[in-house]
Amino acid sequence: MSNKNKQKSLFAFFSNESSGGIILALAAIAALMISNSSYGDWYQAFLSIPGQILIGDGGLTLSKPLIVWVNDLWMAAFFFLVGLEIKREFLTGELSGPGQLTLPALSALGGMAVPALIYVSLNQGDTAALQGWAIPAATDIAFALGIVVLLGSKVPLSLKVFLTAVAIIDDLLAIVIIALFYTSSLSLTMLLGAFGAGFVLFILNRLKITRVDVYIVVGIVMWLFVLKSGVHATLAGVVTALAIPMRDSRGNSPLETVEHGLHPWVAFLVLPVFAFSNAGVVLSGVTLDTLLAPIPLGIILGLFVGKTIGVFGVSYLLIRLGWVRAPAGANTMQLLGISILCGIGFTMSLFVGGLAFIGLDPSYTLQLKIGVLCGSLISGVVGTILLLIAAKRKNSA
Repeated sequence: MSNKNKQKSLFAFFSNESSGGIILALAAIAALMISNSSYGDWYQAFLSIPGQILIGDGGLTLSKPLIVWVNDLWMAAFFFLVGLEIKREFLTGELSGPGQLTLPALSALGGMAVPALIYVSLNQGDTAALQGWAIPAATDIAFALGIVVLLGSKVPLSLKVFLTAVAIIDDLLAIVIIALFYTSSLSLTMLLGAFGAGFVLFILNRLKITRVDVYIVVGIVMWLFVLKSGVHATLAGVVTALAIPMRDSRGNSPLETVEHGLHPWVAFLVLPVFAFSNAGVVLSGVTLDTLLAPIPLGIILGLFVGKTIGVFGVSYLLIRLGWVRAPAGANTMQLLGISILCGIGFTMSLFVGGLAFIGLDPSYTLQLKIGVLCGSLISGVVGTILLLIAAKRKNSA
């Protein structure tokens, strides 16, 4: 991919993320306002609307409330897009070379490890709470990139690319965590069916089949098997995406065509619907003691302090040691501001938390939402202020 095409691709990507981040924020605010108004009961009833799919003569029945359909099926589209982005970045994008991968990859690892350690240290002794160790390890790419794009030229392009790479690698690590740690009792029969569908996708790729609709049909079959297997169904979206060819015989990219077509739908519909369905939390009775409880405090400190220490600490150390180059045109304060923005966990943190606390007392979900909302808000505000100050100092120097 030429530098000119790369820049055009990045511009379109950032533009979608900026607008999508605004819509995402509005959806979350709407959920908070409605759940704390006289329509709160309506909101809960809306999330509980039952939905059922019968396949064949009732041989396979899927019956779930709306909130579960959103988290299991709706979010599969989001993870499908994540899979497309990961494959493109590793093959032709900003992560396609070993030198380009080192800084964001190690920074992302630090940004996941430190928040998890902070959360675990505050929740020792509570087995149920410890299931949420991965909650503050996630970064919401839509919100974080939305902020830096709105800041415009105050943030160097190199840092926008750095943040994008960190968030994408973060998503990849989150997918691995979900697959390994957030699964229920496994069904061997359904797992075999899922592996069979995955093998079909592999064969389609090796045969250089470029019709994307064929992959999607097989991916839907895989989703059904994975859903019934005990492994979280959204992983089927990732596997399907990774099977789609990067190039066809004419040099066109089926993968990029699907990615560009799907991105607006995810940014402006899928993620806002998820946010609206999951961000609603009743704030009456919430006090300082509520925020200082181990679960929300672990999430808040994990997102704000842990992400900052992990991402900035690792990247600064690597740069100081001379192992990698610093992002072009960026100073230390700007790198710190970007690292703080990585603490906006919102969508991914809520998603992981929903898996961690599924089936537990509703109080765990309440603490999850409070922690994620507060930690993400603090990270967003402080990171933005720091980037504005850094830009002002840079211009006046």
